[in-house]
Amino acid sequence: MPVGVIIDAVAVIIGGIVGAVVGKALKKDFVDNMNLILGCCSMCMGVSTIILMEHMPAVVFAIILGTGLGLAVHFGQLINKGGLAMQKVMSKCVKTSSDVPQKEFEATLVTCITLFCASGTGIYGSIIAGMSGDHSVLMAKAILDLFTAVVFACTLSMVTAAVAVPQFIIFLILFLLGAPIYNGLELGTNSYIINDFKACGGFIMLATGFRMCKIKMFPVADMIPAMVLIFPIAVFWNDYVTPAVNALAGLVH
Repeated sequence: MPVGVIIDAVAVIIGGIVGAVVGKALKKDFVDNMNLILGCCSMCMGVSTIILMEHMPAVVFAIILGTGLGLAVHFGQLINKGGLAMQKVMSKCVKTSSDVPQKEFEATLVTCITLFCASGTGIYGSIIAGMSGDHSVLMAKAILDLFTAVVFACTLSMVTAAVAVPQFIIFLILFLLGAPIYNGLELGTNSYIINDFKACGGFIMLATGFRMCKIKMFPVADMIPAMVLIFPIAVFWNDYVTPAVNALAGLVH
């Protein structure tokens, strides 16, 4: 039973509705300061997973290569178009207009979709829940998403709640793939893979936090392919590069 996936999606829906309803009553200073706190929480969650990595060069390589691939295929733009298409659908049912400039609206929407649907914590949490039935990661994310959705809805209105639909679909698929991934990669004996995977997601969470705080607009959507590349890169680094480096070091000494 995908309990964590359901709770996280419901949290986004509730937060999106609350934010759309009371958003106009919240002062801009309050929203901005809360956004900073939520961004800080995102960065801290990212750092907490980054420190778990076992093969730093492999994780760094995956982040660079994955981001390069994402930029080359304009992965971020595809997500942006998907988000805008979602907005158009929602506009036929509910009012999604905003007083903020269109460019800022689109940038906020991309950050919202990436944070809710493609964060390292969400992807990892869904897979772990499917592997072991441990929903604690998704529960923690749901708490953060509840308040984050309220803040996002102040700008995006009801479209924030609609983001829960693709989020639920993506996380449910990952939940169902949890067991096959666990068995296929033998993660019970190769824990370094999941640790490097978590670290890779942590980099994306950290970059997302910077976006939320509007410190630096990292291309977080374009970083997502790194979450896939880290699996083969981590295995290759552990099985071939590390033994080769150790053997070379032994010859030198």
